[in-house]
Amino acid sequence: MKEMDCVEVIVNKKKYTDEGVYKGMQGWICLDDCTDGYWLVNLPQCGALPDIATLSIHEDDMIVVPRMDAQVNERIKAEHNKTK
Repeated sequence: MKEMDCVEVIVNKKKYTDEGVYKGMQGWICLDDCTDGYWLVNLPQCGALPDIATLSIHEDDMIVVPRMDAQVNERIKAEHNKTK
C-alpha cells in the first residue's frame, strides 16, 4: 500500500465503527507513512458533505481497490443510521 491508494474497509471493528466507519466503506491513504501496520485513511462523502472520518486503519483491515466511490460510503452510513 502507498499514499493515494484507494482502499476498502473489510471488517467491522469497534475502533472504526465508533468513528462511523463500517465494512465496505472506501477511502484513500493520506500519507506515505505506515506506523506499526496502520495507515492514515480518509473516508469521504460526495460533494461538499463533510468527510465521514480520517483515522488510522490497519493494513490487514482493508484492501486496495481500483477506484473509490464515495456514494458507497453514503449508502452504508444511511443503512447504519436507520438502525440507531
